[in-house]
Amino acid sequence: MLVMREQVLAWLADNVPASRLQHILGVEQMASNLALHYHLDVEKAAQAGLMHDLAKYFKPKKLLQMAQAEGLELDLVDEANPHLLHADVSAIVARDQFGVKDEEVLQAIANHTLGRPGMSLLSCIIYIADTLEPGRGNTPELEKLRQISCQNLYKAVWLTCDYSLKYLIDTRCLIHPRTIRTRNWALELAAKKQQAADLSKVMAP
Repeated sequence: MLVMREQVLAWLADNVPASRLQHILGVEQMASNLALHYHLDVEKAAQAGLMHDLAKYFKPKKLLQMAQAEGLELDLVDEANPHLLHADVSAIVARDQFGVKDEEVLQAIANHTLGRPGMSLLSCIIYIADTLEPGRGNTPELEKLRQISCQNLYKAVWLTCDYSLKYLIDTRCLIHPRTIRTRNWALELAAKKQQAADLSKVMAP
């Protein structure tokens, strides 16, 4: 893993600006910390965090071509904003350029921008870390979301979706339906988890 990390860092140094590399390292660190907190595979989390933005600066035409060649199902919003495909294409680069075969890692990379209903806990962690890593700022809202990320992953995904949706609405951007589906899925799971926790308190002697 250490050898691959050095290879990925060297590749990133040639393909993304220094400011983006700092963000990527922030995601890698936060993902590792969350994985440790939730007793998940820290190495997988670090790997997905390090590789989540491999295709961030690919040209729109290249993103579309690679997505189409992979047979990905494209939404009208994808076609209008090919940049949204950088997550899926980053997973393709991780697989083809760096030989990543772990499907959970590849899915975590692919899901980090729009999320996906039913995604794994590892995907949830990368999705959250992408928005909440320390380099994103320290507003009260972000600090609150970071606290929640250590208490209830699904609640953190739901509220991170809300945070992103507010920004998209305020900036009059198109909203991908997958983000809405992810938000609703996470909201429902967070509510169920809360109900179970409340019930256990009532049932406790």
